[in-house]
Amino acid sequence: MTDLRSAQWYGGDDRNAYIHRAWMRRGLPDSAFSGRPHIAIANTASDLTPCNMHLNDVAESVKAGVWEAGGVPLNLPVVSIGETQVRPTAMLWRNLAAMAIEEMLRANPIDGVVLLGGCDKTIPALLMAAASVDLPAVVVPGGPMLTGHFRGTPLGCGTDVWRLSEEVRAGTLSQEAFMRSESAMIRSRGHCNTMGTASTMASMAEALGMTLPGIAGTPAPDSRLLALSHETGKLAVELVAAGRRPSDVLTKASFRNAIVTLAAIGGSTNAVVHLLAIAGRAGVDLTLDDFDRVGSGVPLLVDLQPAGRHLMDDLYRAGGLHAVLNEVSDLLDGAAITVTGRPLVEHLAGAEIWDEEVIRRRAKPLLDDAGIAVLKGNLAPDGAVIKPAAASPELLRHRGRAVVFESVEDLHARLDSPDLDVDETSVLILRGCGPKGYPGMPEVGNLPLPAKLLAKGVRDMVRISDARMSGTAYGTVVLHAAPEAAVGGPLALVRTGDPIVLDVPARRLDIDLPLEELATRQPSAASVAAYASPARGWERLYVDHVMQADKGADLDFLTGASGPDVGRESH
Repeated sequence: MTDLRSAQWYGGDDRNAYIHRAWMRRGLPDSAFSGRPHIAIANTASDLTPCNMHLNDVAESVKAGVWEAGGVPLNLPVVSIGETQVRPTAMLWRNLAAMAIEEMLRANPIDGVVLLGGCDKTIPALLMAAASVDLPAVVVPGGPMLTGHFRGTPLGCGTDVWRLSEEVRAGTLSQEAFMRSESAMIRSRGHCNTMGTASTMASMAEALGMTLPGIAGTPAPDSRLLALSHETGKLAVELVAAGRRPSDVLTKASFRNAIVTLAAIGGSTNAVVHLLAIAGRAGVDLTLDDFDRVGSGVPLLVDLQPAGRHLMDDLYRAGGLHAVLNEVSDLLDGAAITVTGRPLVEHLAGAEIWDEEVIRRRAKPLLDDAGIAVLKGNLAPDGAVIKPAAASPELLRHRGRAVVFESVEDLHARLDSPDLDVDETSVLILRGCGPKGYPGMPEVGNLPLPAKLLAKGVRDMVRISDARMSGTAYGTVVLHAAPEAAVGGPLALVRTGDPIVLDVPARRLDIDLPLEELATRQPSAASVAAYASPARGWERLYVDHVMQADKGADLDFLTGASGPDVGRESH
């Protein structure tokens, strides 16, 4: 087939075609180079990305499916980022991973790609890359782990780390018991078993139409994941034959469906920056305001940690993502197709709820309005976000006195001091943790509570920052304040004692001071001194070019797509 992209490398009898074929034979049959589509398996398996360690096994099933459908599968290890392992934050390298994956997909003789991801940043990076190069592509999410138990109680990884560690600080759980829980926290292969960022982004990939329908949320140890991976390999070959590309699937309609899904499942706030970045690569006009406009009024139907009680294997047992979406199918855009070529809504017919404690009926939701709330005001002119489903209802309207921390280091140094002037009505402010300031916008927005308040029984306070928080975290936490302090955002001007007003129903976040007074202020020297100022390498490039959270925190020169074409020969 001369119309295959790989034929540009392998077709013909000149010296260059000889080189490309000869070096790739290594046991491949002659027919591999004459009309069979070459399918890359962009594989984020890594021993240092523990949630993705099993993806080599998944890749073998994908390969079998590609061979069965007449294609040639090719494992392509790509940049992998382990959320729990890398410092200063995995978010610093999401854009690097996306850029590297994009370039490798474009540079190599492939006709399509299967994208294997699981841990938080890997699926976003893969989708950003696929949107930019626009070769036929499909995602296989690696799946959540099985639920571990400690003292007879299910453990939500991430969520229970935050909860149990606060109980230790409060003196209600011994350090010894906390350490014993460690071996029970991670029971099996797979990513976090809560509705954290990994589970959320797997669901977003399916809601966007970029997966084999029904695969998102399949537990990593479940044999059905391998069977579905096999089918995905077959589908990848079909995508090449049909010429169906990410640009056909990633439309404004599909992003609307993702936002509805995000609300219905109680998904991670991190999905906001990732979806904005993916849309930016796909050339889709998605804005921060769309999350509030589309998500407003969508009910929360999934009772999972951190917004609820259960865990991901419970969701799968109860009917899975399709059962959730079937309940809100009237809110979905029927024009949005999936990689199958059929609309997402067509794949939902017959999906049933088997456990109404885990997946609620539309008539009996956990919350009537579960969408991510976008706040604006003089403290975040370009927007900030909060997840009402994970917040304390009584704090969604709150006025309190600011207690300001200049940096993460300042927070750690002073938070538990008995001299800290703080009470349960205070508003904790952390700055210098945005994309440029840290750099990389770390998951530190769910500030620990002061020890003396924990001892009094306080378990939630209003917290505001230009950082992110883990999708497994919870609390009345305002995140992604834009512009961030490091680029002159108003957060840089707040002083301890200033009155802060949070009004989530009104979508407002303000400092209750005259604008004239704010205009006379300068950022504190301590805050400025803590801002990142790298001299070289990726961090330098990142700080110079990263956009703000309301733009998805991508690099300014990476928005848009460059397509798959390569203009020059290598020899």
